[in-house]
Amino acid sequence: MSATNFALVGGATSGLGLASARALAAAGHDVLLWSRDQGGLDAVAEDLRTRHPGRSFTTVAADATDPGTAALVADAALAAGGPAVVVLNQGGPPPVDPAATDADGWRRAFQMLAITPIELATRLLPPMRAAGFGRIIAILSSGVVEPIPTLAYSNAARAALMAWLKTAAGAVAADGVTLNGVMPGRIATPRVASLDQAAAARTGKTVEQVQAASAATIPAGRYGTPEEFAAMVAFLASPAASYITGHAHAVDGGMLKGW
Repeated sequence: MSATNFALVGGATSGLGLASARALAAAGHDVLLWSRDQGGLDAVAEDLRTRHPGRSFTTVAADATDPGTAALVADAALAAGGPAVVVLNQGGPPPVDPAATDADGWRRAFQMLAITPIELATRLLPPMRAAGFGRIIAILSSGVVEPIPTLAYSNAARAALMAWLKTAAGAVAADGVTLNGVMPGRIATPRVASLDQAAAARTGKTVEQVQAASAATIPAGRYGTPEEFAAMVAFLASPAASYITGHAHAVDGGMLKGW
């Protein structure tokens, strides 16, 4: 596969990662799909090959909570030519009482959401800089700027990732490499569905009531679709976004009030 149209996408078997992989494939990229679920990866790769005959869709299975994963995934990506686009995306830690967190939970969250993606991106930056083009895009959370009460681990670890992105962006901008984050609001994904179910169980409400209450806080009046979110990822991956770097971009239907 050619490095100039080669993308690596994390969490590619579901939700925002899957939608991003599909959007990048539609934009002309070959894609190395990464998640911990080999069976799911195989199914997504086969579907993309059917949609885009003659193109390359390969896989690497690894768990972002494993300290060895960044090296494993980077080696697979570099062996395939080195990606021009990297979408950093992992699942999220479970909800927790923010006043009752523990050290093991913090270690797991930071490995998954900060250490692994930062190490992976750092390993893939040199060939991007040498080529004069690169796009690193992290799928974050609205909790980066407006903390979500039950997601203390996610809020903190994703904020650390965004701080690194913004810091590193200034170091590589002159080399044609951009680093950006994308913050979803309430997007209709399996992850958000599980959070709504947890909120329903915690409050004694129905899932439908929880979803209606959430939608009422969004000026657009509804949850977004994964495809709407992935359109931003595809844009930031494109040459047209060459002067945009070091920022977190919200795709939220107007939900975030202070952004």
